[in-house]
Amino acid sequence: MAETSEKAPKLTKNQLLVFNVLANAAQPLGAYAILDELRIHGFKAPPQVYRALNQLALEGLIHKVESLNAWTVCCGNHDANPPVFAICNDCGSVTEHFDEGLSQNLETMSKESGFTPDRSIIEIHGQCDDCCTDKTQ
Repeated sequence: MAETSEKAPKLTKNQLLVFNVLANAAQPLGAYAILDELRIHGFKAPPQVYRALNQLALEGLIHKVESLNAWTVCCGNHDANPPVFAICNDCGSVTEHFDEGLSQNLETMSKESGFTPDRSIIEIHGQCDDCCTDKTQ
């Protein structure tokens, strides 16, 4: 959020606070963990967090990691490409990847089957390199 551009959305105070908590988190956070972090800023109830999360997601600044019921900052511009989340089952790290070929395959599959998707969420669970290395030592 350090850069200012014409495309940058104007965030409310609550949205900026929620975004900053997520940006500084080591892994995705659930709404109640965000609420706990923001109580010192006057947040009292989950709806305050959920409103900010929903707007940040609409602006394309964050993603919900569905299988974790948690939120993370978007790390790239992927207008037509849905992110692929690699989720480590051991340490909880989540990395975001983009694959144009995969996106094209999903689009082709949808067209061939007559299905019109409204969004794609791709999550892969396993072990990150660090956790795999730790177990082999």
